[in-house]
Amino acid sequence: MNAERQDRPVREVSIAAMRDDRLSPRQDLVVVEEPLEIRVARAGEAGPGTAVSITMRTPGQDIELAVGFLHGEGILRSREDVAGSRLCGPAGNVVRIQLAPGAGLDPGQVQRNFYTTSSCGVCGNASLEAVERMLRSPRVDAALTVTAALLESLPARARAAQDVFRDTGGLHAACLFDAEGGLLDLREDVGRHNALDKLVGARLLAGELPLSRCVLLLSGRASFELLQKAAAAGIPVVAAVGAPSSLAVDLAERTGILLVGFLREGSFNVYAHRERLQ
Repeated sequence: MNAERQDRPVREVSIAAMRDDRLSPRQDLVVVEEPLEIRVARAGEAGPGTAVSITMRTPGQDIELAVGFLHGEGILRSREDVAGSRLCGPAGNVVRIQLAPGAGLDPGQVQRNFYTTSSCGVCGNASLEAVERMLRSPRVDAALTVTAALLESLPARARAAQDVFRDTGGLHAACLFDAEGGLLDLREDVGRHNALDKLVGARLLAGELPLSRCVLLLSGRASFELLQKAAAAGIPVVAAVGAPSSLAVDLAERTGILLVGFLREGSFNVYAHRERLQ
């Protein structure tokens, strides 16, 4: 494996396809899933830094992923907290983030099991106390209201921009829209939380947080961890194609997020703060 190969989000594989009761050899594209280790170094610290997480992700935007992850964990607050970033390791599967003076690192705060799956981040936490800290997410600016028509238009707009999903059918997407429904940014990844980390990391590095005039569309279900990351980024409206969890609904109520689930063209459910739907 080399760094050039890692940058490709898809890989061609040989398969046997069953069509009309017959197996035929074909080539197919599958999404790439590989490990990424996130390391953090304190201000002025040389050396490899402290490993805080390993996640399975789709290669690409790895520095954005690491920055978004660290923002969700409360280590990074703005782009001024990032003194430097680089890919390391023989295969480029390590990201090292150098903290600026004033940005603190408490390894116990982000201590996780050594391996975190691509589908779940919160289950890798070393203790339930970390979940309790997440439940104290700050309230968002809840001034933004949206129309039903705008929300119902988002899935089609997102699908038109999901290039890798069209090739593989194996990626989740986190899509950021403005208050008029214009697509601002989109990130795809094999993991739901990775896609959102990449999206938030990109906006943090651009100096655009909090995202108080934006709508977030999730291509799958709305989990607690995704709502926590959205709240940390100041996103006031979250819409998901799939279902929310009970903890996600609770967190949306507490933080002021208008939460929509089962979003389709022509139908959706509102789970929190329906008063902001026009």
